[in-house]
Amino acid sequence: MSLLSLIIGIYSLYILIKIYLSIMQIGYINVEKRREPMLMSQGRYYVAGNYAIAKERISILESFVEYLLFLWWVVTGFSWLQGVVGNTDSVTKSVIFLFGFLGVNWLITFPFEIYSRFKIDESFGFNKMTPKMFIVDTVKSMAIFIIIGGIVLALLSFVISKYQSWWLGGFLILFAVALLANVIYPTIIAPMFNKFTPLSEGELRSDIEKIMQEAGLRSDGIFVMDASKRDSRLNAYFGGLGRSKRVVLFDTLLQKLNNRELIAVLGHELGHYKHGDIWKNIAMMGGFLFVAFYIFGHLPQKLYMQMGVVPTAGVTLATIFLLLPVLSFIYTPIMSMLSRHNEYEADRYGSDIGGKSYLISALLKLVTENKAFPKSDPIYSRFYHTHPPILERLDALGFDPKSIDMDSQLPKDGIFEFLDRDKME
Repeated sequence: MSLLSLIIGIYSLYILIKIYLSIMQIGYINVEKRREPMLMSQGRYYVAGNYAIAKERISILESFVEYLLFLWWVVTGFSWLQGVVGNTDSVTKSVIFLFGFLGVNWLITFPFEIYSRFKIDESFGFNKMTPKMFIVDTVKSMAIFIIIGGIVLALLSFVISKYQSWWLGGFLILFAVALLANVIYPTIIAPMFNKFTPLSEGELRSDIEKIMQEAGLRSDGIFVMDASKRDSRLNAYFGGLGRSKRVVLFDTLLQKLNNRELIAVLGHELGHYKHGDIWKNIAMMGGFLFVAFYIFGHLPQKLYMQMGVVPTAGVTLATIFLLLPVLSFIYTPIMSMLSRHNEYEADRYGSDIGGKSYLISALLKLVTENKAFPKSDPIYSRFYHTHPPILERLDALGFDPKSIDMDSQLPKDGIFEFLDRDKME
């Protein structure tokens, strides 16, 4: 068996497992959505199930297309593109080759993004973007990638073409870029797409500043993002590193949660900072990149011969990008397991800061508003989910989902008794 055949076999197995997991998830939710609802009314429960199924179905189709693209690239595509660009190992031609490779992939997969947003998300009431806004965002994203991505690809191509141990240099470059992205995204990139307004003075701002001070977090500020012009989902996050750290509240979140619930949610996010989860994630990402560049940096030259190409810097990088999803797929359940552990710890911190009852109340609203189906196939969940299933999170917080009135989506005993911290804790 040739090396190329072996790699095709490994990639085929990866796609089959990926599709199988999605099929298991679809089958599981199809059964569960017809059973007694959890955390929401029967109608909302059924709709949430349908949304999850719709997302998995498009994921399966994307996996088929991804597989066909992979086969085309390794059998014909790389040799065709190198014939167009030329096989001279120069930085310029390598960058052109890579832009060609990434451009073809983008053109083939871009329709899925359009369908997901304007068909699936819109039919379930999430999408608020107009076609014009979508086009403007796409053009901005492309411009940013061409400028920043072009520089990064040129640096990587230079290192590959000049140094024998290029895999180590390539890892260091990408790791540095990832760190830099965390620094500049909140203050430079994100404002190109959304408006960030400082949270007005008042009780909420004072409470947020207080819990940040207690946790030892210094930030660039507390901002409200106009997320509602693109999407109706609720969210909040702490973004950035160093002096660029900032608290970001989606305006949709402010509309749906009261101040006490917001403090509990931010307490959860602050828990990630307090426990060093950001740096843990960066370390995990660094470990993944190191392993990836080491493995793919030692691919035998005969692989490139079997693909009918000269192993220029551009072809080498494109091969890495093509095979990276397989390694990422293997790495995913490990990352997911560690992330779920961190989420439980952050929930505990958030409940201590904002009150267990208010964190539970906020989680219930988030599940309902974001149409998040509360159940999942156990294997699928353990593989993919970076957050524990909501029923497990509520159980860890000591809350019984059966205490909710499914019609009103409030606890059966009434909201005031529900928010009695002595009873909850």
